[in-house]
Amino acid sequence: MRQIVKIASVISVALWITGCDQKPEGSGTAAGPQSVPVNVIKVATQPQEITLELPGRSRAYLEAEVRPQVSGIVLARSFNEGGEVKKGQSLYQIDASQYEAALVSAKAELERAQAAEKSTKATAKRFSSLIKSKSISQQDFDTAEANYLEAKASVAVAKAAINTAEINLAYTKVESPISGRIGKSNVTAGALVGAGQAQALANISQLDPINVDIVQSSTQMLRLKQRIASGQLLNDNTAPVALFLEDGSRYSHKGKLQFAEVTVNENTGAVVLRAEFPNPDGLLLPGMFVRTVLTVGTDPEAILVPQKAVTRNPKGQGVAMVVNAENKVEPRIVETAEVINHQWLITKGLEAGDQLIVEGLQKIRPGAPVTPQLISEAKAQAE
Repeated sequence: MRQIVKIASVISVALWITGCDQKPEGSGTAAGPQSVPVNVIKVATQPQEITLELPGRSRAYLEAEVRPQVSGIVLARSFNEGGEVKKGQSLYQIDASQYEAALVSAKAELERAQAAEKSTKATAKRFSSLIKSKSISQQDFDTAEANYLEAKASVAVAKAAINTAEINLAYTKVESPISGRIGKSNVTAGALVGAGQAQALANISQLDPINVDIVQSSTQMLRLKQRIASGQLLNDNTAPVALFLEDGSRYSHKGKLQFAEVTVNENTGAVVLRAEFPNPDGLLLPGMFVRTVLTVGTDPEAILVPQKAVTRNPKGQGVAMVVNAENKVEPRIVETAEVINHQWLITKGLEAGDQLIVEGLQKIRPGAPVTPQLISEAKAQAE
């Protein structure tokens, strides 16, 4: 009897456990994926000036080395070092005594040659009438004619010597070849200088206007040319160039682009552009490092998106998440260009009207359903 009661108890417990393990009908069905709320902006196009910030270095508009053209002792210096000089202004005076003597000698030689010319001319004229009557030989006539021509040539040589002597005498007064600011003098009064010497007497730089040599990579230049050729950019060669000084302050005058170098530097792979800036106050000096901002063109249908909306995949490609017509996440491979006001300029991958996800990227994956909430671009930027 006890054995029967024990068996009945075991069966009751087993039935109770089985009943507890049973789930209500339908409770085993998996729930569908939940829609995630995300903030999106509607992609739009707008005209946008495309600018580049490039490094540069200032260069003098004109540079001239003051060198002696004749040899002699420097008697005086007639300028203030670091001051402004005008073209044709006297800078140095070289001892002119030997050149004055050379000029006097050349003039005396001219008078001697002219006298000989006059004498031989008269003889040749007289012999020309005598030869007709056979009073002199043909050889005597030819000799008289040759002597006259030789005397005539001597006059020309004497005149050339006078011209040379006058030039050398003028070179004793060393004048400024250009207008500008002159540097320190490398010689003082009493120094011996010579024509063709290696050391310049002084250097002059014209600083108003002033040039700025800008360095741009050849890769960047090719990309811009391709965008201009394809019509993505409308080029404007007359756009001004802005300048920022070494301390970060903005230069008050605008410049204009003059030309681009026709060769690429083999060592740096860069191309040099030259811009010209007014410099009335002399604030810019040769050799200063500056930053320039160039307007390279206008994109009539530019697409700008917040930087945080674009991520990178393992290949380094830009990836943007958009909401498709089924309210699901769709990844897009995009190409980015410049950064403008903390926004990427998109050149490929997005179109006007796309809903770009800017908030909630960490909670979504491709193909997941989302609930898009449209916000303004200004709000997206602020967030």
